[in-house]
Amino acid sequence: MSVYILGIESSCDDTAASVLSDTTILSNVIASQKVHSEFGGVVPELASRAHQQNIIPVIDTALKHAKINKNQLSAIAYTNGPGLLGSLLVGSSFAKAMAYSLEIPIIEVDHLQAHVLANFLSKPGEKKKVPEFPFLCLTVSGGHTQLLKVNDYFEMEYLGGTIDDAAGEAFDKAAKILGLSYPGGPIIDKLAKEGNSKKFHFSIANLPDYNFSFSGLKTSFLYFIRDNLKTNSNFIQENLADLAASIQYAIIKSLTNKMAAVIKNYSCRDIVLAGGVSANSGLREAMQLLAKNEKRNLYLPSIDLTTDNAAMIAVCGYYKFMNGNFSTLNATPYSSVQQHQE
Repeated sequence: MSVYILGIESSCDDTAASVLSDTTILSNVIASQKVHSEFGGVVPELASRAHQQNIIPVIDTALKHAKINKNQLSAIAYTNGPGLLGSLLVGSSFAKAMAYSLEIPIIEVDHLQAHVLANFLSKPGEKKKVPEFPFLCLTVSGGHTQLLKVNDYFEMEYLGGTIDDAAGEAFDKAAKILGLSYPGGPIIDKLAKEGNSKKFHFSIANLPDYNFSFSGLKTSFLYFIRDNLKTNSNFIQENLADLAASIQYAIIKSLTNKMAAVIKNYSCRDIVLAGGVSANSGLREAMQLLAKNEKRNLYLPSIDLTTDNAAMIAVCGYYKFMNGNFSTLNATPYSSVQQHQE
C-alpha cells in the first residue's frame, strides 16, 4: 500500500506543495513571488504576506494534480528551517492545522537535508539509480554552501562550509553589480556561455580545511568594475559576457577545488550535487569533469528539483514517516543552522 505524503515548502519566497506516492512525484506545484525583483532581493515582510495568499490555492492544486483526496494522505511534511521566520511560520502553521484536522502525523523537515534527499526522488515510470551511502555532497544555494559526508538519510556529517557568504549570493551580487535583474544567477549562467572565462582574473580565497569564503571575491569584483568604469563608461556593456564568464569561473573554481580536496581524503564512490546553484550549467559541467577525472559516480538532481520545491520536503518526510519519526505541534521554526543546533 502506497504512502502518500504532502510536502509544504515556504522557507523563502516560493510557496510550494507536492504530493508523493512513496518516493514518486505525483505533483509538484510552485508559486513564485515576482514582487521582489524590483528590490533586487527578497523582502521578508512581503514574502510572508504572499505565502498567506498562495498557500491554500497551491496545496489545492497539488492535490488535484496528484488526483488524490486529502483524506488519503498518510502524513504532512513541512519545512521547519532554516529560512525566513515569517515565511516558515505561514507554512508550518498551515501544515500543523491541516494535519490536526485530518488526524494524521505531522513531520518537520530541515531544508538543507531535503536538498540532499532530492536526489532520491523519481517521476512516474522513471527507473532511476540513486547514490549509495556513504556519499559526499556539495550543497550550494543562495543562502548556504557546505560539504557533507552523508552516511544515512538523516546522518549527515558536516565537513566544511562558507564562513561568510554563500555561492548563490555571490552570483546574485555580481549580477547586481553588472546591472542585471534579480535573481541574477541564471542570467550570469546564460551570459557566461557566450563569454571567455579567462578574459578577467578574480582571485579566490584559499582557506584551510574544507571551508569557503565569497565576501572577498564579491568585493574585488565590485572594485574591479568601479575602477574600469572610471576610464570607460561602457566597460560593462562592451565586456558583459566575458565578465559573467570570468566571475562564474572564479565561483565554480572555488567550489570544485574544495570538492576535489574532499574526494582525495574520503573513499566514497558516489558524489552528489544539491541546492539551487546546482542548476548552473557551468557548475554541472565542472563537477562532471571532476567526477570523471577522479573516477567517481556523480549524481545531479533534475533541473526542476534543484531550486526550493516541496517534493524534496515530501521525500524527506517519507523517510521520516517510514522510521516513525513524527513531530509535535510544539515544534518551533528556526531561521539558521546555528540556531537549530543550539
